[in-house]
Amino acid sequence: MKKNRTSGTIVLHNQPCDIEGPKECHSSDAMQVYDDHSKYCFSCYQYGKPEVDTKTRASNMEEELLFNKSDTKVVHIDAKNSSKSKLALIPESQLTLRGFRERGITKSICEFYGVLSVQSPEGKILKHVYPTRENGVVTGQQVRTLPKDFKAHGSLAGMFGMDLFPAKGRRIIVTEGMLDCMAVAQATFEKYNKIYPVVSVSKGSGNAAQSVLENRKKLRGFDEVILMFDEDVHGREAAEACAKIIGYDKAKIAKMPKEDDDPCKVFTRDGGAALLSTAWDAEAYRPAGIISKDLIWEAMQNYQDKVHIPYPDCLGGLNDKFKGMRQGEIALFTSGTGCGKSTILREIIWHLLSSSKDAKVGIISLEESPAETGRNLGGLSISKNPAAEEISPKELKEGFDNIFGEDRVVLLDHDGCELGSDLVDIMEWMALCGCTHIFLDHITIAVSEGVDGMVGNEATDKFMNQLGKLVKRHDVWLGVVSHLRKMGEAGKSFEDGKMATLDDIRGSGSIKQVSYDIIAFARNLNAKTEKVRNTITLAALKGRTIGRTGFCGQAEYDWKTGRLSRVLKNNELKVEESGVDELVVEI
Repeated sequence: MKKNRTSGTIVLHNQPCDIEGPKECHSSDAMQVYDDHSKYCFSCYQYGKPEVDTKTRASNMEEELLFNKSDTKVVHIDAKNSSKSKLALIPESQLTLRGFRERGITKSICEFYGVLSVQSPEGKILKHVYPTRENGVVTGQQVRTLPKDFKAHGSLAGMFGMDLFPAKGRRIIVTEGMLDCMAVAQATFEKYNKIYPVVSVSKGSGNAAQSVLENRKKLRGFDEVILMFDEDVHGREAAEACAKIIGYDKAKIAKMPKEDDDPCKVFTRDGGAALLSTAWDAEAYRPAGIISKDLIWEAMQNYQDKVHIPYPDCLGGLNDKFKGMRQGEIALFTSGTGCGKSTILREIIWHLLSSSKDAKVGIISLEESPAETGRNLGGLSISKNPAAEEISPKELKEGFDNIFGEDRVVLLDHDGCELGSDLVDIMEWMALCGCTHIFLDHITIAVSEGVDGMVGNEATDKFMNQLGKLVKRHDVWLGVVSHLRKMGEAGKSFEDGKMATLDDIRGSGSIKQVSYDIIAFARNLNAKTEKVRNTITLAALKGRTIGRTGFCGQAEYDWKTGRLSRVLKNNELKVEESGVDELVVEI
């Protein structure tokens, strides 16, 4: 006759009978375990009482899964080691085995990891006590006073949970905190009825690298080491540092679903399946900048589709060498003082605005006021030189509308502006505002006040490095003006028509190294005839993408209109007719 049969939800089915009673039962699968820890055997018909009464249990902890007795780890505390620390180990007699209802972590998971609690007389949990062991003996405790105050007791050597698993295997998961570790363990147990290797660093993200370094040999015994850290700045930095220590061949980094997520948060909010999917989807760690073949192919396709906007016809020889202007690159323009750098830049700006509806221009002209820049550009757009004749208000307005009417020009008023890195921030802002082409005239002034506390060539190197990253990050074309060094020996100067070489560029070598295309031009300001004085000879000193260098023809300046026109093409130009010395070109 069946009697004393319990009621409730069965949490473990078909277990071997271990109920103590007058009858001896040898059944291997007739006992059922209920959610209040009561038991009933359908073979011997015996009833096992709950470990605690149902009312107390319901108020203190959640429904929980049980481990078989053979799976339970016994906690031994090393009393000798406790005296070596300022804070002694808390004796087991003062601790209680509890589950953490608010975290969804059961008593059985706490029991597996040896996590105990300090509770008030009323049964409220005050502290979590997470043990670390050496050779199965507790030598340290990470004590968490709720809500989040941590103190170390004893010696926190090793990693939390590492001694509970074999020294090798297919996969091990490493978390940033003990509760995160137990959340992952809870998720694996609920899905697979087994706890796979899950451990935690002992002192959070700040000590993660050291903890992993000390346990590197054990971790590398596994085929995969999944780093499941918090999805914040500290967690990401710690994960990358640990991945480098573990090795690129084994380390993977899991990504939490949302910013500032951690495994515990994902487990309680989204459930165990969602948490485990972040582990199984973890990607092999790659150093910053290393991309997959799919991203390489995408980048190649995007590069193939880049639009090459040609230089204006008056500078048409540049198109033969460079095939136009490409976004994501830096073009450097250099010449002697007064040889026409500003005029050439104005021709390019007006060409962009008048030939492409998609172009938007940012201008940083450090040698002109905004009024001067606007007046010169407006005059060029109506082919009138403000220096040659007075421009009427009506014509001035026409030129203004040509340049600024469609709001496609962003102009910096540099009066009172900080130079150096602030200019990089300004150019970044221009790019974010939609500028496709930015002009900086000129770099010598830009770095004259230093960059991030650096001066001289060091400042220039820093500045050019920032510019190189900026054009790639925002896919903009950047035209930069650079001055030349003073001639170091007697003879023909740049202002007498001498063509510059790469070594003549003033400042750090990074200027020529970071630039993609380098255009030099020369004009003999002291020639006897006006025609020669107004003739600019162009040369390509460097062409990283296309690779062609040499003479790029000539352009003649019309003082009345302020415009340039092409007068000689590349194949028509002879050195002896150019008005400049023979070129020395470097690639």
